[in-house]
Amino acid sequence: MPQARVKDKQGKSVKWQRRRHEIVDASAKVFAERGYHATSTTELCEENGIGKGALYYYIGSKEELLAAIHDRVMDEVMLGAERAELAGGSPPGRLAVLGMFRQRRRAYERRVEAVFQQGIESGDFRPVDTRLAVTAWLGMHNYTYLSLRAGGHFSVKEVAKSFADIFIWGIATRE
Repeated sequence: MPQARVKDKQGKSVKWQRRRHEIVDASAKVFAERGYHATSTTELCEENGIGKGALYYYIGSKEELLAAIHDRVMDEVMLGAERAELAGGSPPGRLAVLGMFRQRRRAYERRVEAVFQQGIESGDFRPVDTRLAVTAWLGMHNYTYLSLRAGGHFSVKEVAKSFADIFIWGIATRE
């Protein structure tokens, strides 16, 4: 008797899920090497050894692929948080463990903060609290993928440019 196919809540087989994970992993490496905007759908297909139809079957769109990569990163962060909770210990000790993932993110934030500070010093930006400016800037950009869906009104580039325009003209000292 043939073995029954195991499916997830969306009715996708284990084989489909495994292939999708492979595509997400391989594509994340391409984005890391070339950058999201510099990577074409054709390059993603070549890297994964599939055609565009297959890419869309497993992923949906380039924007959905970016969201899947982000979800994968957040899955790892949440696993780390679960391990910290299961390890027990005092609340201060658990917070210390939870804070470790933030080290790399904080290094990036410092770079963004330095750009704000340089803009203030050069007179391009009006004086603002650079920490709050970084939080606002990253908040706008980090959640962009939530509002982008296949066939949506705006592309990733259009949203990023619009956010930059809104933000920069909000702190600029000259036109």
